[in-house]
Amino acid sequence: MTERHVIDTREEYLAAVETIAAGSGPIAIDAERASGFRYSQRAYLIQVFRRGSGVFLFDPPAIGEMTELDDAVAEVEWVLHAASQDLACLREVGLDPAVIFDTELAARLLGLPRVGLGTVVEELLGIHLAKEHSAADWSTRPLPASWLEYAALDVELLVDLRDALATMLDDADKRGIAGEEFQATLDREAKAVRADPWRRLSGVHALRGQRSLAVARELWLARDSLAQERDIAPGRLVPDASLVAVARAMPTTKRALADLREFTGRASRSELERWWQAVESGLTTTDLPVMKQSGDNTLPPPRAWGDRNPEADLRLKAARAAVALISEERSIPMENLLTPDLLRRAAWSPPAVIDGASVAEELIRLGARSWQVEATSQVIADAFVDAGQEPDASTEAPS
Repeated sequence: MTERHVIDTREEYLAAVETIAAGSGPIAIDAERASGFRYSQRAYLIQVFRRGSGVFLFDPPAIGEMTELDDAVAEVEWVLHAASQDLACLREVGLDPAVIFDTELAARLLGLPRVGLGTVVEELLGIHLAKEHSAADWSTRPLPASWLEYAALDVELLVDLRDALATMLDDADKRGIAGEEFQATLDREAKAVRADPWRRLSGVHALRGQRSLAVARELWLARDSLAQERDIAPGRLVPDASLVAVARAMPTTKRALADLREFTGRASRSELERWWQAVESGLTTTDLPVMKQSGDNTLPPPRAWGDRNPEADLRLKAARAAVALISEERSIPMENLLTPDLLRRAAWSPPAVIDGASVAEELIRLGARSWQVEATSQVIADAFVDAGQEPDASTEAPS
């Protein structure tokens, strides 16, 4: 096994940039984070491969900004697997591709049954790629040799995989739609930070009463602050279930909090004063959270449509069935053919006059790509019209 070396100095990094720039063809790039271990989503290892240059393993925290590499390969196609997962942490260090080829997305558009990197590499290249370190703590230093080998192989085979998938896309006449999807991945804006991020707390919806919600909120904020300060994943300090258990029990003394059996986690007792201050704040605040967030843009779950909006329910069911047929015909998963949320929004509030053109216009407004609109707009319009013509089941036929 080749001994892999991590580049962790500016001098060695700049020398590597020159070597990569002298290579040929697209570059393969991947990033390893420490999700579940660290608070941040930064890259702790960035791997790069280019034909004629070889594999390079970079230590971004040690190197800092990597804009020189970005400049050197600005016009080159970048090959990534599941690019949407890595673009944010790459951009954080100055790596922002202009053109990408996403091997996972290509595999999806080709209708491959499983699209994980190891599976696709084995199926198309005949090489077994072990994935045992995918959930490792990549902030570990020094990184074990077996981890580095795993990381290097992740990019060493990506360009060959890209070539195989590109040929398959050409054969399936899907190269154009793949290009649209790759560009959409690049153009996708980062999700806006929600107004009340503490509501993501697992189990918070089971709490009853504004005061319990206030305690949960203050505990979440206290934990988030400590996690950010220590760069530790919040759940590794105190798990969500423990915070919710405290909010449900509503302890009125620090001793009662300490005695709560469900209140666990590595920092549950060492930071007891911090948690008690949060509980006290929740118990006394006049800024009580509303029980449910108002969301002008939030649709009810489809299971409730039959009661809330029966006409929309009929439209959605008819359109789903029609889009499913296209999905099967084109060997493209339904969620890639048209996102479920987009179809639901179109069914909930259709155009005043329903036809292929008006539905196409609405799909574009909602963010569908041109190939998606071309593939689905007319069949969705037909499904909406047919659904509106169905007889009302509650009306009995005359005897």
